[in-house]
Amino acid sequence: MRHGKKFNKLSRTHAHRRQLLANMASSLILHKKINTTLAKAKALRSYVEPILTKSKEDTTHSRRVVFSYLQNKEAVTELFREISQKIAQRPGGYTRILKTGYRVGDNAEMAFIELLDYSMNPGSAKETKTKSTRRGGKKATAAKTEAPAAEAEAPAAEEPKAE
Repeated sequence: MRHGKKFNKLSRTHAHRRQLLANMASSLILHKKINTTLAKAKALRSYVEPILTKSKEDTTHSRRVVFSYLQNKEAVTELFREISQKIAQRPGGYTRILKTGYRVGDNAEMAFIELLDYSMNPGSAKETKTKSTRRGGKKATAAKTEAPAAEAEAPAAEEPKAE
């Protein structure tokens, strides 16, 4: 029976899921922000937050424990050099998940997961999402922005003629 087992298996075996989360965690540490599906982002959050907590204490044992999870020397070095100093005062909640819409191919819900102390502006992920239509929605918005500029130039051109 499956009582009390509340983690998402992501349709993968244990070894495949462990390596997937390790690769995503090291990418998150190196790049500070990654784009993935919402289910993977939620699974990654529960995987990477204990690692970030462990990195607050810079000892040989904690480095070895973190390396056993990440299997990436560059990510471990980045984590203990830069990220651990930025998150030292934070009591938890090191990551943020921002939903960005649906993927075109299979309609999977997509999301950004980012480290909180490295996010430049909170609404950046929502601003990148644009709605495109088949009827040329982007061209219509460009025409609207050009029309007021043309109207503003027309009265200026008429004033010298009146004088």
